[in-house]
Amino acid sequence: MAAATGRDRPWPAPAKLNLFLHVTGRRADGYHDLQTVFQLLDRGDELHFGVRDDGRIRRRRPLAGVADAHDLCLRAARLLQTATGARHGADIELVKRLPLGGGLGGGSSDAATTLVALNALWGTGLRPDELATLGRRLGADVPVFVHGRSAWAEGVGERLTPLTLAPRWYLVLFPECHVATAEIFDAPELTRDSKPITIPDFLAGRTRNDCEAVVAARYPQVAEALRQLARAGRMSGTGACVFAAFDDAAAARRALPAGWRGLVARGVDRSPLLDRLEAQRSGAA
Repeated sequence: MAAATGRDRPWPAPAKLNLFLHVTGRRADGYHDLQTVFQLLDRGDELHFGVRDDGRIRRRRPLAGVADAHDLCLRAARLLQTATGARHGADIELVKRLPLGGGLGGGSSDAATTLVALNALWGTGLRPDELATLGRRLGADVPVFVHGRSAWAEGVGERLTPLTLAPRWYLVLFPECHVATAEIFDAPELTRDSKPITIPDFLAGRTRNDCEAVVAARYPQVAEALRQLARAGRMSGTGACVFAAFDDAAAARRALPAGWRGLVARGVDRSPLLDRLEAQRSGAA
């Protein structure tokens, strides 16, 4: 018989913003070389895990529009189970707050939280770099969430340099559309030869999002979100969400256009997932 724990303290799966995104080349394997800065936020999805003794991995409730075969939480749990030979299973409940196809890293963050949490709950003992290597098989953004630090990123996003970023609050708008990453990176009009920059270039503001013009031309909802935030707005990742930075939460809330969905979140250099992991290890969870 399977044994599952009761409802636990949630494990956070924070959102991220790409403060810029330059596409510097296309690789022989079809992936693109990038430069970006990942800014972690203090808001995102949440997950609950019940450890099972029968090896089964299940969702407690389905995620609308996502089949089990494509569910990154289930895939992450099974990948960890296979890689470590773990005999435990898990019941997984995802509280979804971030939009699908929004460029906020929701699915990648959910996968990373699943790897980190079950590594602790199952006692499989993998180091963060080993979890990040597993995570990369699920998505290029998963390693930054495993390591849990805002970072400068290069390669396909796996070469990470932790950054301490200026404290900012962000207003993030949720256009009513879903943008597929593969569609944008396959677009013939995408700029793929941006000149590499340095961290001082980023700090001086000499950046853009190479995917923004492609997405805005194909998705009028994104173009309208950018118009709503005027010169302050920028798209995150390959879209669809658009954000602007502010000095305080009140200013960010005041800038939310009437009739628009979105969130106000604080930028953080350290992921709340790491705090949850420490609490688990100390027995305070």
